[in-house]
Amino acid sequence: MTDNHDRGLQFDLATLFGRRRALSLLGGAGLTLVACAPSTTTTAGSTTTTAGSSTTADGSPLETIPEETAGPYPGDGSNGPNALTQSGIVRSDIRSSFGSSSRTAEGVRLTIDLTVQNDDGKPFAGAAVYLWHCDINGDYSMYSDRVKNENFLRGVQEADASGKLTFVSVFPGAYAGRWPHIHFEVYPSLAEATKAGNKITTSQLALPETTCKEVYGTAGYTQSVQNMSRTSLKQDMVFRDGVDHQMATMSGDVRSGYTASLTFSVEG
Repeated sequence: MTDNHDRGLQFDLATLFGRRRALSLLGGAGLTLVACAPSTTTTAGSTTTTAGSSTTADGSPLETIPEETAGPYPGDGSNGPNALTQSGIVRSDIRSSFGSSSRTAEGVRLTIDLTVQNDDGKPFAGAAVYLWHCDINGDYSMYSDRVKNENFLRGVQEADASGKLTFVSVFPGAYAGRWPHIHFEVYPSLAEATKAGNKITTSQLALPETTCKEVYGTAGYTQSVQNMSRTSLKQDMVFRDGVDHQMATMSGDVRSGYTASLTFSVEG
């Protein structure tokens, strides 16, 4: 791969340092990740999820998800290519390119279930999420040389009345300098998202080590094993200041595919 992802990390430094300052003022703003099933309680972070709404142990709404860098490959028009204004970007299954190409990304199936809430803990019905990530080789469509003419692994979905939405994708590879992750932006509406309008927040979802090791033991992910072994969560430039509030809840297996679930709050 000819793209230098380390260059992208340097490009992100200003955003990262800004986030750390904000976190120090807020005492560690964030949220606890929980499965998107009702009546589920997780002890990590003392967060309870019931019928689509999440609260802390004292009954108050979750804090808003930390703001993160979009990185150098967002495809939202802020750094060159713009997938958001292209016909076909609104889709749940993001494994294949749309438009002039129909190439499908390879890899272990990954379903991504997200639940978006307002900062009062209520479902953010109608919010739109633009989600993207690298492919099995660590390449980003629309940017990396091998997939520059592709737009797979990018898509937009609108939250339903419960604030829920789903993407079907493949498990991303690990590239040098970063822990396995998924990027996303939240917009107040589908109309705003598809015109690359004013977004509410940009953040990232981290993938658990155990699941990553299971996936990276399969064909096609050989390079990911080496890359992941060189970067721990504590070394990752995005997650090293704390990942508890951005770590996905996982279910599934290599054969049938995995589901990554995340419930989070944004400013409404």
